[in-house]
Amino acid sequence: MPLSSADINLIFRRSIRDYHKTDSVDAPIINPYPEDSLSYLLYLKNWIDTVQWHLEDIIRRPDISAEYLVAIKRRIDTSNQARTDTVENIDDVFVEEFSEIRPQSDARLNSETPAWLLDRLSILQLKIYHMQEQTERQDAPPQHIANCEAKLDVLRMQEIDLSLCYDELIEDIIAGRRYTKVYRQMKMYNDPKLNPALYADKKS
Repeated sequence: MPLSSADINLIFRRSIRDYHKTDSVDAPIINPYPEDSLSYLLYLKNWIDTVQWHLEDIIRRPDISAEYLVAIKRRIDTSNQARTDTVENIDDVFVEEFSEIRPQSDARLNSETPAWLLDRLSILQLKIYHMQEQTERQDAPPQHIANCEAKLDVLRMQEIDLSLCYDELIEDIIAGRRYTKVYRQMKMYNDPKLNPALYADKKS
């Protein structure tokens, strides 16, 4: 039986807490889970998301130099590819897990795979963590705190709903009521054979 949303949210939160022990985009990842486990991939996925979250913050600083901006943008591009690759690796685990299940004749195709649903949940945990931070700021005016508390309430409601959606999807797949198809993202801009801006340079 795959991990429940409650277990997965704990892994995501652990990754976020671990990152903020140093709060550095250059800190090495120390994954506490066995390499051959789904938990390992989930922790890795959220760590990638967490680092990228902070890279996105850095790139929006008004005082950033053009050279540093380009370097951060390239790191974000690399991170996006790593994120996609990791989601697809997570889906591979689910495909193997469900390989013996035969969908019912009236089973419905679900457009979103379990891993891509968890991608959204990983990002949501980051939103919750950082919105919680905003509610605890000592240097912010009361209205800012109140606005962030209202947003945090919405995010926590989304967490409940999205977690339920994941658990129900897994239950339905196991019962044969729903099934998914894994379509590789096939990102073209990072592939020197598919991005004209990259392969055109080699011709000139």
